Amino acid sequence: MSYLLLIVEPIGQRATRSPEAGKAIYEQMLRFGQDLQSRGLLIASNSLTPLSRGARVNVREGRTTLVDGPFAEAKEMVGGFFLIDCETREQAVAIAAQCPAAGWCEVEVRETGPCYE
Repeated sequence: MSYLLLIVEPIGQRATRSPEAGKAIYEQMLRFGQDLQSRGLLIASNSLTPLSRGARVNVREGRTTLVDGPFAEAKEMVGGFFLIDCETREQAVAIAAQCPAAGWCEVEVRETGPCYE
């Protein structure tokens, strides 16, 4: 079963770190991903750039609307993800608890599956 671990961090949190601290945190996350890969659990992972480099797109009645980031109403952002393959939700939650990011933000655990259920 596939689970997505979403790294949900407060807006502006990255700006509070020095470049050295940011690199150290990034290295922790890379090691966590490498460990998951060595255990045969990792499907994919990546870090995401800040909201200021993002865009929101919607199409209503054939009209496309684009809003460039940052987004005024946002209080948090998805900073990255790990897509893992494990047996149970409990195992996915246990893996999320081992994620270094759980120490400075939230790691949201979501099972993949049809959106109509």
